[in-house]
Amino acid sequence: MDTTLPKGVIFDMDGVLVDSERFICKAAIEMFAGKGVQVKPEDFLPFVGTGENRFIGGVAEKYKITLDIDKDKSRTYDIYEQLIKGQLKPLEGVHDFIKLCRTRGKKIAVASSADMRKVRANLTEIGLGLDTFDAVITGEDVENKKPSPDIFLLAAKRIGLDPSHCLVVEDAINGVAAAKAAGAKCLAVMSCFSREQLSQADWVSTDLAHIPAAVLQWENK
Repeated sequence: MDTTLPKGVIFDMDGVLVDSERFICKAAIEMFAGKGVQVKPEDFLPFVGTGENRFIGGVAEKYKITLDIDKDKSRTYDIYEQLIKGQLKPLEGVHDFIKLCRTRGKKIAVASSADMRKVRANLTEIGLGLDTFDAVITGEDVENKKPSPDIFLLAAKRIGLDPSHCLVVEDAINGVAAAKAAGAKCLAVMSCFSREQLSQADWVSTDLAHIPAAVLQWENK
């Protein structure tokens, strides 16, 4: 294999493979409304990429709401799964980029802070089975969520690679920080945040259809 190319590509899911943030936000808003509390979409932004426990838990803290996290997260997922039926689409370039990685002999993994229930629902809805990937890591597999590097360290381990030989594709500030802390190169896509907000990444792109030519050509040191 050409050693000047990354040997593995690790994908975040929400905002990278699928445009799901607006659906989970809407589902969480509806869940909170069921408790008689009106929350706003912008309340969730600091917690994007950290997993649903923190995504809804952080907003609950802001409004001083006591959650039964398992019950309330399950309710949020119930709403979410109804919202995405026939509506959730892969982001531009996703299927072609995954095919490119496979053609070039790359190991590929998903490393999402979401629970497996959401990961499976999302990937199934956009026509990507779990077996598309060499490994699928979820927030249930690690104690410390992004911006901790743990999920990317585990993903690299599961595909048998050093993190420095991996490219992480992220869309969130917390995810970029986690990728860099793991010692991986990072491509950030601007699904939720601006180029300036994602400036810690090695490269920034609008989506996977318009990645910089250098992304798959960096040299492993």
